[in-house]
Amino acid sequence: MDARRKYPRTPHLPWSSGVGTDDDSLPNTHAFVGQEVVVTEKLDGENTTLYRRGLHARSLDPRPHPSRDWVKGLQSRVGYLIPDGWRVCGENLYARHSLGYHELDSHFYLFSIWDETNTSLNWDETLAWAERLGVPTPRQLYRGFWDERLIRALPVDPEVMEGYVVRTVRGFAYAAFQDHLAKYVRAGHVQTDEHWMHQAVTPNRLRKEP
Repeated sequence: MDARRKYPRTPHLPWSSGVGTDDDSLPNTHAFVGQEVVVTEKLDGENTTLYRRGLHARSLDPRPHPSRDWVKGLQSRVGYLIPDGWRVCGENLYARHSLGYHELDSHFYLFSIWDETNTSLNWDETLAWAERLGVPTPRQLYRGFWDERLIRALPVDPEVMEGYVVRTVRGFAYAAFQDHLAKYVRAGHVQTDEHWMHQAVTPNRLRKEP
């Protein structure tokens, strides 16, 4: 049986304007200096982890919910490709939360893969695995060496974006997560991780749908 692990809480960047009362924030960005990073769109869905056998949302023992049926089907189709002891983390976008999506390439977007040593694969390996599993990754907004002024200036359209995530291109150990990954969330984004589950499910739309 695969060892279950919760996806870590992602700290906010110092200039993130959507910090909640129980969120963590980085005091500075010193850990990124001199590092090659990739910045991707932060998607408004449910954090979900797939294993060779099974899956879970952020909670290791989630209650059933109709919005998880699609991703359960995905796991049943691709789980055999995931090595024992590995886990595939991404965003379940089947149900609309605060933002509605109308041209998704999938209801699951992969953003990290962890191997049997509990180490995150580097970004290029992650992209290769996404292609192998037949799922997309979040839209890339920037890749290059850390440039705080440039990254602070990245546009975030409040009509269609929650924010963005910065991670180092190189891989990293689970224990070093907060030195390699952080997020920006725009002001006014409604955090709906709890109450959206009590509403009727409104599916986000795939690009190929009429």
